[in-house]
Amino acid sequence: MTRLFNDPSAFAEDAKAGFCDAFSSYVVDVPGGVVRRRRTRQGKVAVVVGGGSGHYPAFAGIVGPGYADGAVMGNVFTSPSAAEAAAVGRAASGGGGVLLTTGNYAGDVLNFGLAVERLEAEGIPARYVAVTDDVASAGKGADGRRRGIAGDVPVFKCASAAAEEGMSLDDVVRVAEKTNERTRTLGVAFSGCTLPGADGPLFTVPEGRMSVGLGIHGEAGIDEVDMPTAAELARTLVEGVLGDAPDGVPVEGARVTALLNGLGNTKYEELFVIWKDVAALLRERGLQVVEPEVGELVTSLDMAGCSLTLTWLDEELERLWGAPADTPAYRKGRLVEAAQDDGAGAGAGGLRSDDEAAADAEAPPLSSGPADEGSRAAGAVVADALTAVADRMAQAEDELGRIDAVAGDGDHGRGMVRGSAAARDAARTAVERGAGAGTVLQAAGDEWAARAGGTSGVLWGELLGALARRVGDGAAPDGAVVAAGVRAGYERLGELGGAKPGDKTMLDALGPFCDALDEGVAAGQRLREAWAAAAERAVEAAEATKDLTPKVGRARPLAERSKGTPDAGATSLGMVAQVVAGVLAGR
Repeated sequence: MTRLFNDPSAFAEDAKAGFCDAFSSYVVDVPGGVVRRRRTRQGKVAVVVGGGSGHYPAFAGIVGPGYADGAVMGNVFTSPSAAEAAAVGRAASGGGGVLLTTGNYAGDVLNFGLAVERLEAEGIPARYVAVTDDVASAGKGADGRRRGIAGDVPVFKCASAAAEEGMSLDDVVRVAEKTNERTRTLGVAFSGCTLPGADGPLFTVPEGRMSVGLGIHGEAGIDEVDMPTAAELARTLVEGVLGDAPDGVPVEGARVTALLNGLGNTKYEELFVIWKDVAALLRERGLQVVEPEVGELVTSLDMAGCSLTLTWLDEELERLWGAPADTPAYRKGRLVEAAQDDGAGAGAGGLRSDDEAAADAEAPPLSSGPADEGSRAAGAVVADALTAVADRMAQAEDELGRIDAVAGDGDHGRGMVRGSAAARDAARTAVERGAGAGTVLQAAGDEWAARAGGTSGVLWGELLGALARRVGDGAAPDGAVVAAGVRAGYERLGELGGAKPGDKTMLDALGPFCDALDEGVAAGQRLREAWAAAAERAVEAAEATKDLTPKVGRARPLAERSKGTPDAGATSLGMVAQVVAGVLAGR
């Protein structure tokens, strides 16, 4: 049980503030995360890691000389926004380019991919690598669909060491990808974790049983077995990982590094007991274990459980894995003295204040011209609609969370509440400043993505952004313009996430909505009439997703569990469409 908090919704922000104060000699706070207190030396590639909070020491705990240059920190188990990832990348940049890297989760992939686009547009070379080490989340041959769990550690560490050596951005990316290709993990859980303020855990494990193949965001495993002894568990982990060894590397006689990772509520002594048996089994197979790690490395709040990670080393990766590092939660070698030397060493680059770091993170300013009077009136309608949407999402939070928890982590309702409330406030502020409809929509989309985080946050942000670009501020938009804008948003979401109709996502409701809206506008209906009919189509399509199984996103590994339950994202989209229909009808 996660017991200690003030406002549960501010848990991640409060934890970040305490962390930054406790380790102020290492890190400095920037919007969206932290960066090293010492500036990145000129010409060095900056490695920026990240994801949702709740996994300490990942991700902020590994920021420091020899390891990451910055960490992007989202809400608990929720992806940071693209704006936050770009801000941390911007603040960490030293002119040699930025590598952004996360576990392979839909929200992280979308947001960090968009952050790369933003940084590149500003003239900062940037790349992205997703870690895919979890053998339980997809079969062999579908490695690109696997989740990233404790395998983050060797991938992040080797890439960071490559950057410290002065490798180019292309080579740092090459090292990250090679490490990922050679890394495999299997995890188990004895009990689920509890979100701050929640009444109970995200999943439960029956007494005397163990969940196999868990995720680190509160996802249950893909199987349950009787609770084993430590020796039996060691064999399960070793056989599971070795049975999925990367193609082209030897299983026996190889040099590997190994990580036995505690998930937040497993005693170190218990881990050492398991490691005794894991180490013996690895040696029996002729494997030479190089600098193993046993302890909490990538946790899941208070989950009880552990995971075993193996990375098959070559000469380059062994050198990089063993390279010195000095961070709040991870130390290796003798880099401390070098990091304190202003004139030399891996950490050299000069100290910076909090204000300087925040300034480093700021995006280039945007400019916009005056808005047409009709567009300003339309902007006011947008603000009214978003106010109604925020009210509806607050009412539906528990329902959406329950639907999402069937095969996901149950945070969809909370994300929709946070995102829609932020969009409402941003829209109101923009209207008060005389903005047109396009600017109001863009401001709302940016804030929705920033505050909601996760997959739904970035999708709603991009949907509103696509609509904003079509609507503009030049005139009051007619039905054809609005329909074209929504259609552009639908196409943008398909490009970003790679989802298709039938994959059980919000697109399964948005596509029919677009079709119905196009039909109504083409038939000469007023916008409010066409929108109302389209909203009904979206609600029907959302309900029909109960017969589908998810093929993308966090729910995919537990796809069969979702049969009979509609998709949470499609359901919330139908709700939003209905609410907007009501606002338009009142006009």
